[in-house]
Amino acid sequence: QVQLMESGGGLVQTGGSLRLSCVASGSIFSTVRVGWYRQAPGEQRVLVAEVNRGGATNYADSVKGRFTISRDNALTTVHLQLNSLEPEDTGVYYCTARVYTHPSVWDDYWGQGTQVTVSS
Repeated sequence: QVQLMESGGGLVQTGGSLRLSCVASGSIFSTVRVGWYRQAPGEQRVLVAEVNRGGATNYADSVKGRFTISRDNALTTVHLQLNSLEPEDTGVYYCTARVYTHPSVWDDYWGQGTQVTVSS
């Protein structure tokens, strides 16, 4: 089994910054990619940023230039730096990882989420 633990959420004012962290633990053979999704009240979960094992990153257009995803070499710890926050960034941020627990067995895992609230 694999566990993802997020931390770093909170309440900030417009223009403020936060740093989210996601730590993976458990029966990890290798991690393919790790991403952050945001779910605002009454809306679907949407991709914010992701990074793969090779270091390639992908960002939602709305956060480009403001958010930065970074990781350790094993992809067991991933950070999301949130700068110039806007009220539209408010939501629960979930960490997700595609993990191989065996050379031929993989699954997508999700953390419990961390709340980010940006006040205007």
